[in-house]
Amino acid sequence: MKIIVLGAAAGGGFPQWNCNCNNCSGLRRGTIAAVPRTQSSIAVSSNSRDWVLVNASPDILAQIKATPELQPARAPRDSGIAAVMLTDSQIDHVAGLLMLREGKALPLYCTDSVWQDLSIEFPLTKVLSHYCGVSRHSLAVADFTGNRNARDGAATAIPGISDLRFTPIAVKSKAPPYSSRSAGPEPGDNIALIIEHLKTRKMLFYAPGLSEIHPQVEAAMREADCLLIDGTFWAADEMIRAGFSKKSARDMGHLPQSGAGGMIEVLEAVGTKRKVLVHINNTNPILDENSPERAILAQKGIEVAYDGMEIIL
Repeated sequence: MKIIVLGAAAGGGFPQWNCNCNNCSGLRRGTIAAVPRTQSSIAVSSNSRDWVLVNASPDILAQIKATPELQPARAPRDSGIAAVMLTDSQIDHVAGLLMLREGKALPLYCTDSVWQDLSIEFPLTKVLSHYCGVSRHSLAVADFTGNRNARDGAATAIPGISDLRFTPIAVKSKAPPYSSRSAGPEPGDNIALIIEHLKTRKMLFYAPGLSEIHPQVEAAMREADCLLIDGTFWAADEMIRAGFSKKSARDMGHLPQSGAGGMIEVLEAVGTKRKVLVHINNTNPILDENSPERAILAQKGIEVAYDGMEIIL
């Protein structure tokens, strides 16, 4: 199984177009050691030919341009993207669907909650119906038990990529501000994915938005061979101290890395495996490769994702 990180940044990308935080201004001036990142998305394949796009970033066209595997190669109109799967209905994960409108009907895998948002509050599906259209497939949410043979009937196989199995787990994060459930998220508004190769039995746990580690999530993290997980904020009050928001990291649906019960502690507790932070906000000091925060991650064996990063399992 091959995973390509198409975009490693949170919404707005890095640098963000209107931001002059230390990271964004430092990157523009060349005064910090950092590289630009587009908005969060990954692609997964078992044959390096047919790919599942997990989340469709607003930056998808630039990501396809930078990723030869996703480019047309077999027919006059063609794509390496066989299907799209969504972990939520946040704008930075769904707006890219509009950029794929010139193709065939999109095989789109999402929960009922996400489908509701995209059909009513942010009706991308209605817009796309006038172009390529959408072939929707429902994702059921698993109550993961930690047993590889027990996925509660929620495992999904995608036609043409049948040696990969995708199992959604409900996680605690936030529904988007435009959603009717923004004040009280429901199971299915946000999911993590267990992505398993059926032949090698290798497993990726992918969770770009995660504010709390409940038992099902911990079980999946312990079972997985690689964690590609929420790295949005370093500190709980990061956006407050920067003067950009009155909300904490958890208020915005993300578990910060530092502090008691933070992501660093969580990752240390789940055993030895590859651990990679993704969906990194432009304010997060770990984007500066020479920062003390980046050094702490390196000491603990935690990687920071970047655009074009490849993971082989």
